[in-house]
Amino acid sequence: MNKILVIDDDPAINELIKVNIELCGYKVIQAFDGVKGFALCKQELPSLVILDVMMPEVDGFTVAQRIRKNDDTKNIPILMLTALSQINDKVNGFNIGVDDYLVKPFEMEELQVRVRALLKRTRQIPESASTRELLTLGDITLLPELYSVKIGDKQTKLTPIEFEIFNLLFQNHGNMVSSAQLLKDIWGYSPDDDIETIRVHIRHLRSKIDKIANGKKYIETIYGGGYKLNIPPAIDKI
Repeated sequence: MNKILVIDDDPAINELIKVNIELCGYKVIQAFDGVKGFALCKQELPSLVILDVMMPEVDGFTVAQRIRKNDDTKNIPILMLTALSQINDKVNGFNIGVDDYLVKPFEMEELQVRVRALLKRTRQIPESASTRELLTLGDITLLPELYSVKIGDKQTKLTPIEFEIFNLLFQNHGNMVSSAQLLKDIWGYSPDDDIETIRVHIRHLRSKIDKIANGKKYIETIYGGGYKLNIPPAIDKI
């Protein structure tokens, strides 16, 4: 059974989330401050963290940073809850490594959908990793078990969500993948006003890929449309 850690200092909201998540068949662990929440995250290694931003002493952004910097917890998906709706707050969260972002007030049905989508996505990569297959095209090799991409003899580590995005572009190489499709396939929803979610993750992904790309530009932005992965043919060495 998936364990979900809820970190929120408001007892009423924390309990409401717990009840509704348990209705989906998940086990819920509760923390009411950031310090306890991070300690429980390291101890329990949950399948998902639902994390509030505005908490005393240690806020949600700080907790998210600590989760991402710890080797044991760095790949645990984080769903951030906040009353802050400004786009800069979303960008800050995504820059830290938050996987999804839900603005209060929200419907519990929407929370349940986001939770299911995150858990579904994080199960997909380990399943492919269990076969330890390498997916290769041109000079690019995907290593799912490591959440990594190799170009030529250079390799870079991606976050799980960055790997999902790159893999989707990889499987559709040469063709544009729309922002709406990325939102639907990666996050499980397609809100019209959340394109910044894609832009932030693509920016981080492109930065990592460019560092090992030997001067090539693989990820192309199709303005007003989406993104495309261009894979030049591999050159055989003589």
